[in-house]
Amino acid sequence: MSFAELFPPLLTGAKISIALFAATLVLSLPLGLPIALGENSRIPPLRWICKAYVFVFRGTPLMLQLMFFYFFFPFVMGWNIEAFPAAVLAFTLNYAAYFAEIYRGGINSIDKGQYEAAHSLGLTRAQTTFDIVIPQALRVVLPPVSNEILVLIKDTPLASVISLGEMMRVAEGTVNRTGSLMPYAAAALIYLAFTAVATVFVTYVEKRASRYDRKEA
Repeated sequence: MSFAELFPPLLTGAKISIALFAATLVLSLPLGLPIALGENSRIPPLRWICKAYVFVFRGTPLMLQLMFFYFFFPFVMGWNIEAFPAAVLAFTLNYAAYFAEIYRGGINSIDKGQYEAAHSLGLTRAQTTFDIVIPQALRVVLPPVSNEILVLIKDTPLASVISLGEMMRVAEGTVNRTGSLMPYAAAALIYLAFTAVATVFVTYVEKRASRYDRKEA
């Protein structure tokens, strides 16, 4: 089987992989911020809930979470859920927990003197957090967030465990059908291409952010 014959079905699976990747980023990147703020909250129940959420989703394998939302959750709740929504839900909740910890580390890295200065100017805690602390923290967390984005690309094949027809699932099915290992090689090339594009993008964003920091200085 030639590469020319392999690529069309693999690209069909790649579209699903890209959709899963994009949906996870769009949902988990903003979701991580309120969770991070909740972990630092002065309200004990909210803080405990957010910390428990992060502990559970960082402490259990993503593959297990995928199986939970696709098999166990519908069985308990009595709701049928398709493979793609189940994958998006599991990936989003998992990555939101990781992004929350990254955000929390960035927020906690901001000097406490900035809070005191803002308080002396009459700013509320919410104004200080959203207008002063978070903009600075976001530039601090950009490198680890970029790394997680690259990891996400390599995690999307895990969705094949719930029979989602993403690229790795297509490659595996082709290998089982033809006995050739070429589909794996072709899939590897496509994953490398995805990673290369994402690396160029995050590197560009990091350079723009560092240039902005130098201008401010």
